[in-house]
Amino acid sequence: MNAAVFLDRDGTLNEEVGYINHVARLRMIPRAAAAVRLINRSGLKAVVATNQSGVARGYFPESLVREVHKIIERRLKQKGAYLDRIYYCPHLPGGAVEPYNVACECRKPKDGMLRQAFHELGVDLARSYVVGDRLKDVEFAHSAGLKGILVLTGYGKGEAEYVLPASHIRPDFVAEDLYAAIQFILADAGLGDSAIFR
Repeated sequence: MNAAVFLDRDGTLNEEVGYINHVARLRMIPRAAAAVRLINRSGLKAVVATNQSGVARGYFPESLVREVHKIIERRLKQKGAYLDRIYYCPHLPGGAVEPYNVACECRKPKDGMLRQAFHELGVDLARSYVVGDRLKDVEFAHSAGLKGILVLTGYGKGEAEYVLPASHIRPDFVAEDLYAAIQFILADAGLGDSAIFR
């Protein structure tokens, strides 16, 4: 089964702190590693897809984004979990830093990172999912025919309470956190009782 779960980063996998402009600000969300471990054991791919416009805004260099990702991977490995790939978009139209101040195809909710995973990993997008704490993550999913799950961590509670009622975007499921989202995905994908993967 060459399907994937695309994970937003900030507010979904690690705590939302505005911008991680230093590695000291990185904190993993409770149960996040356990959630990724469920994905690994299910046979689905675990793929991060994250906007990191702080690079284009001049808040931190692109090298910091890569350093944060190495730390996330190390912390997941310590918990017996791993990511199959990490994609990120450092761009922002009108940003302060060249050459990142461009209108690109990889900035969510555009589907560039999904198409990249399709070409590089052979991911079956029609059977894949996106999990994130913003409605733009759900829009990102729906733009390419994936199911989109909104988590209530990070910006999720505010999005669900204040943005969702007036939005045309509708999540396929709303979950307490990433772990609960993965439990839903495993059941929805017909992979059996998620308890067998614990």
